[in-house]
Amino acid sequence: MYERTSAPCRAPRGGGLLERAIGFALTSVQTVTPQMLPRRTPCASWDLEMLLLHLRDSLTALSEGASLGRVGVEPAPLVREEDPVSAVRVSAVRLLRVSGALGRVEIGDRRLAGDLMEAAGAIEVAVHGWDIAQASGERRPVPPGMAEELLRLCPLVVPEPRRPLFDEPVEPGPDADAGERLIAYLGRRPLR
Repeated sequence: MYERTSAPCRAPRGGGLLERAIGFALTSVQTVTPQMLPRRTPCASWDLEMLLLHLRDSLTALSEGASLGRVGVEPAPLVREEDPVSAVRVSAVRLLRVSGALGRVEIGDRRLAGDLMEAAGAIEVAVHGWDIAQASGERRPVPPGMAEELLRLCPLVVPEPRRPLFDEPVEPGPDADAGERLIAYLGRRPLR
C-alpha cells in the first residue's frame, strides 16, 4: 500500500508549505460555531473543542521553535479557552509572523533541522485542518498540490512506531486523489 523509499529526500526550503497549511486550517476553522464544539472528530477520542485546543498548542509549539529555537518535550495539558476558534487564529498569526525563521530546533535532547520541523508542522496543521472541516460538516479536502507535497514529506517526519501521534495507515481506495491518500496515510478514513 505505502512504500518507504531509501532514496534521499529533503524537506523543501521556502515554498510556503507551512503557510499554505495554516491557510487551509484557518479556512476550515472559519465555519466553526460554539454549538459545534461537542461534535466528534476523525481523531477518535477528541471532540471538536479538544481538537481546536490541540491545534492551538501545536501552532504555539511551532512558534516557540521558530522564535526560541526549542520546543518543550512534555505536552502541556489542554487548557480550555472561552473561544477556541479565536485561540487558533491568534496562534496561527503568531506562527505566520515567525515561520520563515525556523532554524535548528531543540526538542528535548535532540536537534531537528528547521526545514524538517516546518515539514512536520505543515503535516500536523493540514491534517488537523482536514479533521476540523470534517467535524464542522464542510468536508473540505486537502488541496491536491499541497497534499502531494505533504505525502512526499511524510516518510521523513512521521515516526515509527506511529502511536500515539498517528494511527496506522488505512487503504485509501484505488481511485483516491492525493488528499485522500494523505489522510489515509495518516490513519484517517477518506470520505467517499
